[in-house]
Amino acid sequence: MSGRQARLSTRAVRAMAMAACAALALTACGSTKDTASGGGGGKGGGGKVGVIVPLLTSPFWQSYNDYVPKMAKAESVDALKTVNSNSDSAQQITDINNQLNQGVHGLVVAPLDSAAIAAGLDQAERKGVPVVAVDVAPEKGKVAMVVRADNVAYGTRACEYLGKQQPSGKVVQIMGDLASVNGRERSEAFRTCMKQRFPEVKVVEIPAKWESDTAAAKLDTVLNANPDIKGIYLQAGGVYLAPTLQTLKSKGMLKKAGTSGHITIVSNDGIPQEFDAIRKGEIDATLSQPADAYAKYGMYYIKAAMAGKTFQPGPTDHDSTIVKLPSGILEDQLPTPLVTKENVDDKKLWGNTVNTAG
Repeated sequence: MSGRQARLSTRAVRAMAMAACAALALTACGSTKDTASGGGGGKGGGGKVGVIVPLLTSPFWQSYNDYVPKMAKAESVDALKTVNSNSDSAQQITDINNQLNQGVHGLVVAPLDSAAIAAGLDQAERKGVPVVAVDVAPEKGKVAMVVRADNVAYGTRACEYLGKQQPSGKVVQIMGDLASVNGRERSEAFRTCMKQRFPEVKVVEIPAKWESDTAAAKLDTVLNANPDIKGIYLQAGGVYLAPTLQTLKSKGMLKKAGTSGHITIVSNDGIPQEFDAIRKGEIDATLSQPADAYAKYGMYYIKAAMAGKTFQPGPTDHDSTIVKLPSGILEDQLPTPLVTKENVDDKKLWGNTVNTAG
């Protein structure tokens, strides 16, 4: 889908959005608690659950997609086969409507657009179907929980690692889609951290909309104009790793870590391909976004929501913290460890539990 088509699709979806729903009531603290009414969810957390993934062209989302049925079984959730929205925000709203028409009692959705998803959330609320959002926090609308990593921390920690390795000179930030809260938060956090902590570093930015082809073409242009680039931050290794390495290799700029001319690269995702690149010395670090935990707690929270259970901000029993967003929505911020050559073989990392096929 072209950039123009994407903009038209997003405008069309946003035009469909209704007024934001009332903020989710908060009743329990650090654990679940039964409420007076469970909405349209199945009794005791039962009923079919629809699961919508944003795309399957990224190894990260392929891994998440593979984890969904395993985690649904582990959490005793009757999840339908996942639906792929194919990077199309308008299609995602249609997918939500189709799942609702099939009579699902709950939805687990990874939103493509933070604002446009409100139209789908409004449809679900009208039918009394609870929704758990994964990876992206909606700007408005009603969800039972957002299961997500701290994306501000992503940008900040990437900056801290890269800045310590390259405290001066030029670095490139290959950004995600700025229509997504993830892209905005990572970009602003990285930019702000560099300005405050490493003022001798000049940040060159590439808006790439989570598109590998866009990242490759724009990086090629940037490197032609700035052959003295010292570092690169990839906001999503699943879509940016391969094109970045290919572009550097084609220019004779892919140097092994520890050798002269090496460009320091820090990424986000924690996919097996990033781990292999760290082992080879092609990149230096990544922040592991928990595909397994996204699936596990997506199922956990939708089951709780269908049973009429709610939560309050505070620490959880799985090493995370539930926070209340400005919109009133609750978000479980899962831990995201930094992976370098020192810990890349840690068996606890989900990227070491899956193969690299596909």
